[in-house]
Amino acid sequence: MNNRVFTYLKEEKEARRKGGLYHKTQINLAYNSNRIEGSKLTEEQTRSMFETRTIGFKDQEAVPIDDIIETSNHFIAFDYMLDTIDEIVSSRIIKEFHRILKTGTSDATKQWFNVGEWKQHPNEVGGETTTLPQNVEKEMEELNTWYNSLQSLVFENIIEYHYRFEKIHPFQDGNGRVGRLIMFRECLKHNIIPFIIDNNHKQFYYRGLREFKTVRNYLLDTCLSAQDTYTEWLRYFYGNNKIIDYLSNGSE
Repeated sequence: MNNRVFTYLKEEKEARRKGGLYHKTQINLAYNSNRIEGSKLTEEQTRSMFETRTIGFKDQEAVPIDDIIETSNHFIAFDYMLDTIDEIVSSRIIKEFHRILKTGTSDATKQWFNVGEWKQHPNEVGGETTTLPQNVEKEMEELNTWYNSLQSLVFENIIEYHYRFEKIHPFQDGNGRVGRLIMFRECLKHNIIPFIIDNNHKQFYYRGLREFKTVRNYLLDTCLSAQDTYTEWLRYFYGNNKIIDYLSNGSE
């Protein structure tokens, strides 16, 4: 893969470099994606977990153990994403994201929850119905087949995939975190600047998902704004506008 951003992230990960793009991405993606789903961990606590593998509360409010476990798991899921990025998006990859994120949580002790497998019980998201369990396998295969057959994949295709994935809602819980990891992965894989949905913008993000079928620009604009933020990170850490030109054009 001839992709500078992926190379930076992978090299910094393997060098265990602190304070760089990989470090910042891990902390911000884990914090914001979990916070959107209701995690009580602060950004500083998330940073402490990533940097020291410890967490101290002192005068801070205690948080559920599951929030701590899911944050630690998110760091592992991000590394798995980097290690498997050459593979096409598939049910196997998606299920492994879910297995990693939910391993060791209270949900993993519930047989009906089906960690790392498609849901067994109907669920809703934002009061909206989702795909019934008996249809998930078929609809996920159709979604992945459509996506992987695209000849010239662009930013809008990745956002549409995310919308369709969340409409299916293939897991009992954890769909948003898995879906946002896939978005980051696919941008990275296809030489598109990746992005992190900030918790402060979650209402715009939710509105975008809710109304995507009729007004696509709500979700697209939210994601583009987040992409602008990541672009600034790239400029800060690597300072070469040629990087941005390269990613925008897909070649040097």
